[in-house]
Amino acid sequence: MRLTRRNLLQGLGGLGLFGISGARAAEPILTDDGLYKEPWFLESFLDLNDDLEGAAKDGKRFVIMWELRGCPYCKETHFVNFARSDISDYIKANFEVLQLNIIGSRKVTDFDGSELPEKALALKYGVRFTPTFQFFPERAAPLKNIAPTKREVTRAPGYYRPDDFLAMFRYVREKAYESRSFRDFLRAQAG
Repeated sequence: MRLTRRNLLQGLGGLGLFGISGARAAEPILTDDGLYKEPWFLESFLDLNDDLEGAAKDGKRFVIMWELRGCPYCKETHFVNFARSDISDYIKANFEVLQLNIIGSRKVTDFDGSELPEKALALKYGVRFTPTFQFFPERAAPLKNIAPTKREVTRAPGYYRPDDFLAMFRYVREKAYESRSFRDFLRAQAG
């Protein structure tokens, strides 16, 4: 690559100097189960009540990211969306992300106390696509007596382009779901 002022500034921007945007976040790690994992994802004992309450205690929201080995859109989420530092920095500051495998066998304790393998939990919640992001309310206690499909405040099924992806996290953080649809939220942001 030829050294130019632009290339030099972009390189220095990637180091966080000069406040130049477009810096890339840390690379995801390929795990033994074939999923890519961000170094900042939640390390969990897989108890959803504890995870949600822990996030709330830290002033963050709790989200589950469902993935599948070999899913091209999951990989795109990691290498395109999470690679943008504006996106990853916003999510790290405002959310705890628990990664689950849609066909996985790890035991997860659901909000109602039932213990299920990841695959059965995905079925219980009607998660059918990867990636899928489930966003939950700020408190776990009320979720015990609510039907699983009514527990989340919103869901992002499938791949979202980076700007829409960031907007979805802002939509949840700002509690815009209380007053309008995500589509209306996007329209208001564009206008």
